[in-house]
Amino acid sequence: MAGHSQFKNIMHRKGRQDAVRSKIFSKLAREITVAAKMGLPDPTMNPRLRLAVQNAKAQSMPKDNIERAISKATANEGDNYEEVRYEGYGPGGVAVIVEALTDNRNRTASTVRTAFTKSGGALGETGSVSFMFDRVGEVVYPVAAGDADAVMEAAIMAGADDIQSDDNGHTITCAFENIGDVSKALEDTLGEAETVKTVWKPQTTAPVDEEKAQSVLRLIETLDDDDDVQNVYANFEVDDETLAKLSAA
Repeated sequence: MAGHSQFKNIMHRKGRQDAVRSKIFSKLAREITVAAKMGLPDPTMNPRLRLAVQNAKAQSMPKDNIERAISKATANEGDNYEEVRYEGYGPGGVAVIVEALTDNRNRTASTVRTAFTKSGGALGETGSVSFMFDRVGEVVYPVAAGDADAVMEAAIMAGADDIQSDDNGHTITCAFENIGDVSKALEDTLGEAETVKTVWKPQTTAPVDEEKAQSVLRLIETLDDDDDVQNVYANFEVDDETLAKLSAA
């Protein structure tokens, strides 16, 4: 297990999501508004908006909040956000990709650069690390969706490329261009997923010790706490013993 998956599991065990639920809602609302502005305001006719709404529902975002975010787009209200990707190296030479939706590129770039510098890393040019990742579709189901064999069978039938099951749930990956078809087929078999999104999956991982892992996690947390940052991906890997220590900290 590596990168954002390990970070996700550590934060899940710490219950961090509950502490920052309002920030999560804000980021989800921003994605919904941007998706609605880029296409039709109808989720059934706009794949990106459909995924954004689905992910918002999975985080128990109130229906009113979702509808308000879509209404902002149809009324052409709110700021105009643009998608920006930052790439660089964190502690231990770990490759990091940051996706942001911002209304001020200078502000966001400065914040991201500062986070990298303070962690002992360095922000690079676009393309400096993304070649080490694959852009794929990711569908996540809770443990309750079924046992590993049943979910694997459903994933294979849906046309997925890979599946990983653990105590936190089932993570299914597929080709970037197939995420719509695969997620729909999985929904028909397993029900609604927790999340359906495109992610950067590392091709290889960079093993780090406990000290470096803590530094990497601090960098990711700092980036993730910024309102403009939507997603953070990294190719670090820690062993199970270190993961247990970090989760208990």
